[in-house]
Amino acid sequence: MPQLSVVIPAFQNAAYIDATMRSVLSQDHDDFELVVADHSSTDATPQLLEKYAADPRVRLLTTPTGGGAEANWRRVSEAATGEYLKLLPGDDVLYPGALRAHSEALDAHPAVVLVSSPRDIVDARGRVTIRDRGLQGVARRVQPGVEAVRTTVRKGTNVFGEPGCVTMRRAVLEEAGGWDARFPYLIDQTGYTKVLLRGDYLPVDRTLAAFRVNDTQWSVALMDDQAAQARAYHRWCHDEAPETITEADVRIGDRRASVMALARRAYYALNSRGMKAE
Repeated sequence: MPQLSVVIPAFQNAAYIDATMRSVLSQDHDDFELVVADHSSTDATPQLLEKYAADPRVRLLTTPTGGGAEANWRRVSEAATGEYLKLLPGDDVLYPGALRAHSEALDAHPAVVLVSSPRDIVDARGRVTIRDRGLQGVARRVQPGVEAVRTTVRKGTNVFGEPGCVTMRRAVLEEAGGWDARFPYLIDQTGYTKVLLRGDYLPVDRTLAAFRVNDTQWSVALMDDQAAQARAYHRWCHDEAPETITEADVRIGDRRASVMALARRAYYALNSRGMKAE
């Protein structure tokens, strides 16, 4: 069993999948597997992945058509065997040292079930549009996971970042029921929350990944539903931990989520040209 599993749920990522794969396989971590499941892509993604099949660290799988993002996220995560799990979308990249930094943090803190780091926001061509985004308002220390969830609720945004910014204990995700798309735009954040309600959280305050905004992402298509899904997520968090996440926290988060949805809309508008691959 490897210490760490990096899992990639690929779908229509032909323009980016090589960069994503290289960013993982060039890591200095010496004990990881890379599991990739292609979700019936109709572009060149499957063919591009085949050239990595000879690498002993790589396993290539397929996911049948249907089931949305949750089906592919579950498929690739359930195939993982490592103690730690990092899900990396097929259009994002890791920076050097990412796997080692997160593994060492989890090694050093047995009660910590999830770690995360800031990321750069890049466009389809790899141009950085926002640097060092993440961990807004998060205390830079080990803390109860529910405390970190309260922070993300009050901020009205995902302070942990996209999956490439996060590494968790795989067994805890499984105990929590796996990835959950009840709030489709927040499938990652909902999964983190289910894990964090079972242990501690530690931020690793280094920018270790790049999140690529491009016009093929399903999250872009869900832009109009973002605020409504965030409000539903906040209410769910309160129901799960009412003694820590209060009604007041939910009200504050709901207001901020509406503002964040407008900010995302403005970002997409201002960067529309850069969202298309060359």
